[in-house]
Amino acid sequence: MKNFTLSLPTEIFFGKSQIDVLGDQIKKHHGSKVLICYGSRRIKENGLFDTITNILSEYEMSFFELSNILPNPRITSVRDGVALCKKERIDFILAVGGGSVVDCAKAVAAGACYSGDPWDFFTGGTKVKKALPVATVLTLAATGSEMNGNAVISNLEVIDKRAVMTPLLKPKFSICDPQYTFSVPAYQTAAGTVDIMSHVFEQYFHSAEDIFLQSRLCEAILQTAMHCGPRAIQEPIDYEARADLLFASTLALNDLLGFGYDGDWSVHAIEHAVSAVSDLTHGAGLAIITPAWMRYVIDETNTGKFYSLAINVFGVKKGKNRMEAAQQGIDALADFFAALGMPRKLEEVGIKKDQLEVIARKAAPSDPVGSLKELHYDDVLKILQAAF
Repeated sequence: MKNFTLSLPTEIFFGKSQIDVLGDQIKKHHGSKVLICYGSRRIKENGLFDTITNILSEYEMSFFELSNILPNPRITSVRDGVALCKKERIDFILAVGGGSVVDCAKAVAAGACYSGDPWDFFTGGTKVKKALPVATVLTLAATGSEMNGNAVISNLEVIDKRAVMTPLLKPKFSICDPQYTFSVPAYQTAAGTVDIMSHVFEQYFHSAEDIFLQSRLCEAILQTAMHCGPRAIQEPIDYEARADLLFASTLALNDLLGFGYDGDWSVHAIEHAVSAVSDLTHGAGLAIITPAWMRYVIDETNTGKFYSLAINVFGVKKGKNRMEAAQQGIDALADFFAALGMPRKLEEVGIKKDQLEVIARKAAPSDPVGSLKELHYDDVLKILQAAF
């Protein structure tokens, strides 16, 4: 295990009625002019927007709105938010929604403290050096963005999707009330479940010597997602299922699982390239790419981890040939994703065969991706072809 520094500075307020802490928490971080970032009108229709704005009014805070933030959030929304922040001298960003809204809010927070184009952060043109404080009121279990410093943004002008990662973008606090996820549609609940599991896989599979504790934590979160995702789809107002799924989302990508080694992250690199070209729902893309990636990278040198996944998570019986058992685990994963209602093939979601080379170049433009097995352009293309 490598040396590491443990710092999880985001305060999580989890459970019913935790919205009551909102005013005091924003005040604690010296907020007075708040930009509320959100996606659809759902938060206005279900009363959450009014609840939030009433609290802000009680604390004599002014608020402004950045609305219509789309899944796979656009750099255009980030630019609009930055312009509003600078014009109104906003000093606090509140994201109300799922991971796309939170990611956009983080990019706005960084861009508000920068004189250039916020896309520079994503191309490596500059690093985030300062950001406005961000908080979240979460309405979807998926990305873990409520407790990490990651933000992923799409740029349709150049057909690209990129990420930035810095502790400066970690939310100051996040309010996670499972009741706010009751109205999430089945498809989005399923896609969120896949996203949670994919975050775990990216840290479960690595080239370092196995770390027993982290591996068992990973398996527990995978089991939780597989148990609670279908329950939440079947019964959307099952509080315990929604609560476990929401907390699993947070734990899957708040750094806890990745301490002491480097994860793989090649599946995310490939899927980001897919959704940059197609605007596909992130979880749906991961459901397609993950089994294809597993079947491509598994070999005699890394069978052990795939075998552990098959035995410990999917209940494949011991005593089988290790490679055979591992392959059965991969098949079980693909079947689970399909049972959630996720697509199995890229062709199903409108990807054309002549797009695969473009996607592969975007995923591995020069340097290889992945750590379990380094993947170059040719490798990525073969995975995409297998997923087609």
